[in-house]
Amino acid sequence: MTNPHIRLVADKVAAPDGAPLIRVAGLEKRFTSRHGEDVVALTGIDLEVRRGEFLSVVGPSGCGKSTLMRIVAGLLGPTKGNVSLDGKPVTGPSNDVGIVFQAATLLAWRTVIDNAMLPAQLQRLDPATSRARVERLLKLVGLEGFERKYPFELSGGMQQRVAICRALSHDPSILLMDEPFGALDAMTREQMNLELMHIWSDEQKTVVFITHSIPEAVFLADRVVVMTPRPGRIARIIEVELPRPRTLATLAEASFGELCGKIRALLAPSIPGMAHL
Repeated sequence: MTNPHIRLVADKVAAPDGAPLIRVAGLEKRFTSRHGEDVVALTGIDLEVRRGEFLSVVGPSGCGKSTLMRIVAGLLGPTKGNVSLDGKPVTGPSNDVGIVFQAATLLAWRTVIDNAMLPAQLQRLDPATSRARVERLLKLVGLEGFERKYPFELSGGMQQRVAICRALSHDPSILLMDEPFGALDAMTREQMNLELMHIWSDEQKTVVFITHSIPEAVFLADRVVVMTPRPGRIARIIEVELPRPRTLATLAEASFGELCGKIRALLAPSIPGMAHL
């Protein structure tokens, strides 16, 4: 479904101030398998994410991308190392973090606006202020007029828009996104990428975006973190110096293709058949 409210460009945001909002130092995560085997998911992860930055993370399946995001979110604890948000150690979930997963996971018995209001309600924020913010967010993503609809009445892309509004409803500084558009068709995914840049520029959030799509990672990000196969390490961090605002025309630019090719070459040894693409 074409969203008439989608802007075809993303407004340019102010440059990050350089101070890391997220700091990951010496991170290692081990799991014990069902058979008692020690499985190393992540090792030697050192990463700083600047305030206001859009950071994409790509890597082969099983390299620990989602595990890294869950540790930053406080949903998992590290085996070694530490994570801090704005200088404070992460010891559990933070109210200053919003999370969007691949599945929208909306509550079927709640309307669009009630789904989006859920975090603000759980945190017992002022109802009037929270409702006004959620209504503004729904308008921002083109869902004005759908407030009283239920999830089954929405397309997949519309459900993910609600999930993004829900993650932002309590006005967190950080938005963590774990392959949020992976299940969408190609055209809807492109629309959602444009819309996400619009939200990012409007809301001035720090975003960490997990994806398997190299073009999506490059199109959205200021920097792209490229990870190795398990145990996941950071192979390289690529600066994306493509000018903003970016449009779909950016996808056809030579510089965009060169950046995608550089990342593809880094990933090629770990993904069968990629070296021949």
